[in-house]
Amino acid sequence: MADLDAEFERAAEDVKQLAKRPTNDELLKLYGLYKQATAGDSTGERLGVLAIEARAKHDAWAKLKGLAPEDARQGYVKLVGKLKLQQGA
Repeated sequence: MADLDAEFERAAEDVKQLAKRPTNDELLKLYGLYKQATAGDSTGERLGVLAIEARAKHDAWAKLKGLAPEDARQGYVKLVGKLKLQQGA
C-alpha cells in the first residue's frame, strides 16, 4: 500500500512535467481518477450547462463512483505511465 501511495505521488508530479499537454479527454480521466483516489465518491451537485468545464470535471469524477481509492490510484499511475511512454519520457 505504501508503495502504491509513493507511485501515486510520483505520478502526480510526473504529469506536471509532461512535454506535451494531454488531450482534454485524458485530462478529464486524470482529474476523475485523482479526485476519486484522494476524496472518494463525488460530492456536490452537477452544475448547469453554462459551467461547461466544471460540469465536465464533475461528470468525469462521478463516473468513477464506487471505485475504491486504491483502484483509482492504480488507474492514475497507469494512465500517467501511458502518457509518458507516448511522449517518449
